[in-house]
Amino acid sequence: MALSFLDRDRSIAAPGFSRWLVPPAALAIHLSIGQVYSFSVFKNPLLALHGADGALWSLKEVGYIFSIAIAVLGLSAALFGAWLEKAGPRRAMFYAALCFGAGFQIAALGASLHSLALIYLGYGVVGGVGLGLGYISPVSTLIKWFPDRPGLSTGLAIMGFGGGALIGAPLGNTLMAYFRSAGHANPIPATWVTMGTLYFLFMMFGVFTMRVPPADWRPAGYVPKTATGLISPHNVTVEQAWRTPQFWLLWIVLCTNVTAGIGILEQAAPMIQDLFKGRITAGAAVGFVGMLSLLNMAGRFFWASASDGFGRKATYFCFFTLGPVLYFLMPYTGSNHINSVSLFVAIACVALSMYGGGFATIPAYLKDLFGGFNVSAIHGRLLTAWSTAGIIGPLIVNGILDHYKAAGLNRLDGYRLVLHIMAGLLVVGFIANLLVRPVAEKYWMREVPAGAAEAPAH
Repeated sequence: MALSFLDRDRSIAAPGFSRWLVPPAALAIHLSIGQVYSFSVFKNPLLALHGADGALWSLKEVGYIFSIAIAVLGLSAALFGAWLEKAGPRRAMFYAALCFGAGFQIAALGASLHSLALIYLGYGVVGGVGLGLGYISPVSTLIKWFPDRPGLSTGLAIMGFGGGALIGAPLGNTLMAYFRSAGHANPIPATWVTMGTLYFLFMMFGVFTMRVPPADWRPAGYVPKTATGLISPHNVTVEQAWRTPQFWLLWIVLCTNVTAGIGILEQAAPMIQDLFKGRITAGAAVGFVGMLSLLNMAGRFFWASASDGFGRKATYFCFFTLGPVLYFLMPYTGSNHINSVSLFVAIACVALSMYGGGFATIPAYLKDLFGGFNVSAIHGRLLTAWSTAGIIGPLIVNGILDHYKAAGLNRLDGYRLVLHIMAGLLVVGFIANLLVRPVAEKYWMREVPAGAAEAPAH
C-alpha cells in the first residue's frame, strides 16, 4: 500500500543521517499550523458579515472559532499522544496535514454560506485535530534526536508554531485584499481555500523528510546528566504521571501562562486599534500581529535554550515574576493614560516572548521530571491545559469587552480589567511552579526496556 510509506519502520534514519536535518521538517509543520495565531486578522472581516438570519455576528461568537480550535488541539493531543508513539511521527504528520488543510476548505464553505456552525466545524474541530497531531509529533521526535539538549530541541520545533502568524497574518491579509479587488464581495472563502491548499503542500515537505532515530541511538560523546534537583534518571509511564501532583502543578503552570498570552494574541489587531483610536491603521495592526509572532517565535527558542543552562523551574520563575508586572502596566500605555504606542508594543512583545517560551520549555520540564519513555503521551495530556486556556482566555476578553460595549462603558477600561485579570492568573502560576518537587519513588517504572526513550506507550 502507498500509505505503508508512513509506517514508523519506514522512517527510521539510515546510518550516518544528520540529526540537524530533522528541525527543518519540524518547522514545516509548526510554521503551518502556527497560522492559528494570526486568526485575529480575520475577526473584523468576519464581524462585518451577516449571518444566515441577517444579523451580524458578535465578537464572542467569532471568538469561539479560535477557542474551539485551541480546545480541540489540546484534546486531540491528549487523545492521540500514546497512539503517536506507536504509529510514528510521519503518519501523525500526514494526518495533521489532511485535517488542517480540510479544515480550511470546510470553513471556507461556512463563510460562503454565512454559517458559523460550518466555520466552527472546519476551522475549529477538523482544523483543531490537525493542530493537535501536528503539534506533538515533531516535538517528541526532536527530544529523541537531542537528548543532550532537550530545551534547544523543543525550542527549535515550537519556535515555528510561534512564528506561524508571521507568515499567516500577511498572507491572509494579502489574499483578502487580492480577492476583494478581483470582485469578491466576501473574500474570506477564496482566501481560506487558497491557504488550506498552500499549507497542506508545505506540510507534506515535513512528512516526506521526517526521520526517527534507531533504537538506542545516542549522539557522539553524549553522557547523560547526573540526576540533580528536578532532573530524574527514572522514567514514569503516562498512566502514573497522570496521578502525580507534579503533573497537575505543571498543568496549572501552563494553563495560567497560556491564558494570559492568549489574552493578547486573540485580540491583538483590534486591541492596538482600540487603545490608540485613529492612530493605528488596519495594515499597521497586521504588522503588530506579525511582530508579536516574531517575538513569540524568538522567545520559544531563546527561553527553551536558556533553560538547558539554568533550569526549567528557574525559567518559569522569570515568566511569573516579570509577567504580572508587564500585564499590570500594559493598559496604562493607551491613549487615555501615557499614550505611547512604542511602550505598548515593547511590553506586549516581551510578554509574548515569555508566553512562547513557556510552550517550548514545558516538554523539557516534563522530560526532567518523568523521563523520556512516555514523553509524547504525557505532553499530549498536559496540553489539555492549553485547551482550557483557549476557552477561558477568549471568554474573559470577549465577554468583558462585549459587556462594556453593551453597557455603553469606556472600552479602554474593559481592556484594563482584562489585563489585570491576566496579571492575577500569572501570580497563581508562580505559586504552582514554586510547589513543584521531584517525582516520588512510588511512581517510577521498575523495569525500563532497552531504548526506553524510543519505546511506544502501552
